[in-house]
Amino acid sequence: MGNMATEIVAFVLTISGWILVSSTLPTDYWKVSSVDGTVITTATFWSNLWKTCVTDSTGVSNCKDFPSMLALDAYIQVCRGLMIAAVCLGFFGAVLALIGMKCTKVGGSQTAKARLASLAGFHFILSGLCCMTACSIYAHRITTDFFDPFFVAQKFELGAALFIGWAGSVLCILGGLTFCFSLSEGCGARSEFSYNGTRSFVTTHNSHSKAANSLSREAPQPPRQFGRNAYV
Repeated sequence: MGNMATEIVAFVLTISGWILVSSTLPTDYWKVSSVDGTVITTATFWSNLWKTCVTDSTGVSNCKDFPSMLALDAYIQVCRGLMIAAVCLGFFGAVLALIGMKCTKVGGSQTAKARLASLAGFHFILSGLCCMTACSIYAHRITTDFFDPFFVAQKFELGAALFIGWAGSVLCILGGLTFCFSLSEGCGARSEFSYNGTRSFVTTHNSHSKAANSLSREAPQPPRQFGRNAYV
């Protein structure tokens, strides 16, 4: 029962993290223009992995998609690939977790379900690491430009999407590790059960053998019958 509850907690953590990771990919505010050192702000610049936009003082936004994928900066291409990989890994991890959990009726034997649950945890851990790496690379580029005294272009700050991505990646990693922890608990319980069962079988068999031997020794021997010519 405790192992099943651990798997349910792990599933809730991983699904929540995967939803946050998936919502990070299309979120607009990956970076927002900084107002540090600016007295009058007439427009706000912000962008994500797919487009760059500007919002004027009246609240009207004008967006422009990146013109060419091959002409993009390398860090944006890497972040795109890592985020897409994180979403795909989380999806396959959710499917494997539904099949491998003990509270579901599919997946075959308990050994096969345990293997699927461990594989699901491994997928979620990889998904969290991919998302965390992508957000960290993007944040590193923003902070490098911000603190560079020779960078004269528009400076940006960390957007809300990065914090959502970090939170989702942490949940995915924690849930994946919980899946692996529940698997180790189940294997230990199964091995202990089999050991006790073998010991009880041997003890019972020995007790039956000793009881049979004691009964055979204590039983009275029947008198011997001698024939007519016994003393001949």
